[in-house]
Amino acid sequence: MKPFEFIRPESAEAALQAIGADNAKFLGGGTNLIDLMKLEVERPDTLVDVHRLPMNGFSEMGGGGLRVGAEVTNTALANHERIRKDYRVLSEALLSGATAQLRNRATTGGNFLQRTRCYYFMDTTRPCSKRDPGSGCAALEGPSRIHAILGASEHCIATHPSDMAVAMAALDAKVETRKASGETRSIAATDLHRLPGNTPQYDTVLEEGELIETVALPAPLGGTHLYRKVRDRSSYAFALVSTALVLKLNGGRIDTIRLALGGVAHKPWRAEKAETLLSGKEPTEENFKAAAEAELADAKAEGSQAFKVELAKRTIMAALREAADQETAA
Repeated sequence: MKPFEFIRPESAEAALQAIGADNAKFLGGGTNLIDLMKLEVERPDTLVDVHRLPMNGFSEMGGGGLRVGAEVTNTALANHERIRKDYRVLSEALLSGATAQLRNRATTGGNFLQRTRCYYFMDTTRPCSKRDPGSGCAALEGPSRIHAILGASEHCIATHPSDMAVAMAALDAKVETRKASGETRSIAATDLHRLPGNTPQYDTVLEEGELIETVALPAPLGGTHLYRKVRDRSSYAFALVSTALVLKLNGGRIDTIRLALGGVAHKPWRAEKAETLLSGKEPTEENFKAAAEAELADAKAEGSQAFKVELAKRTIMAALREAADQETAA
C-alpha cells in the first residue's frame, strides 16, 4: 500500500475543505476502500475520515418518513425499530450482506459507494476499463459468472455488489448530499448509480468531493416486504441475483408493488416493466411469469453467465409468490 495522508476533520465543512486536496477520498467504514488500497486498485494520496462528523443518527421526517445519517452502521440500520417495522425489506437486505463484524463497521453512505467485486477489476495485471479507462474488459473473454445481464456495455459488464442499495431503490429512498460550495442535492436512489456505457470508471452521478450526509426514506408503503438473495454460499457471499420486493393487495388485486433486482447490472435495477405489468392485476402465477419474462426480455448473457437469466426470472416469481401468499393470509 502506498503512503497517504490521513485527515480526521470534526465538521462537514472541514471535511469538504480537506477533500479538495489532489487525489483525496472520503473514508467511511473502510470495509471496501482499504481492501482495494491493499490491492493497489485504489491509490489515494489523502484519506478524509468522516467518522467524527455528526451523521450517525436517525430523525423523523414530516409525513411519516425517516432520515438516516450516512455514518449509521449497517448493524444499527438493520436493527432500528422503525426499519424493522416499516422498511423490513431494507433490514432483510442488510442482514443478508457480509458478516456481523463487517456490518458493525460498514456505514450507510459507504455501502452505496462500494465498488464492484468483479475479479478482473481487482486484478491489476488484467485489462479493465473501470480501473484503467480504455484498457478493455477482460471479463468479456473469461469466466463471467457474477457479471451483468442487463444494461451492460462493450466496455464493462461488472455488477454493483450492494444489497442495501437494492432495497433502497425499491423503497424510493433519496440520497442527500453536500458539496464544498455549500450546495445540497437530493438524488433518488434509483438515479445514484450509473450504467457503464462508454465511461465505466464512473460508478455514480456524484461529483468529485460530494459528500453523502443522509438518506431519506419516504412514508412507509405497508404491505409485505421481502428480500431474496441467491448466492453460491449461505453466508458471506455476494448475490448472483437478488430481489427487493414490497407487495400490497387490495380486494384481491395488486395495489402496491415495488421491485428491484441486484447482481444483474452495473446498478441496482428497478424492475419497472414488471411493476407496470403487475399493478392492478390479480396475483396469479401467469401474471408473475409474464412480469418476469418482460423484465428480462432485454437480458444479454452467454457462456458462464447464461444461467442468470432464468435464475433471475425464477427469483422474481418466487418472491412474488411468497409475498402474495403472505398478503392473502394476513
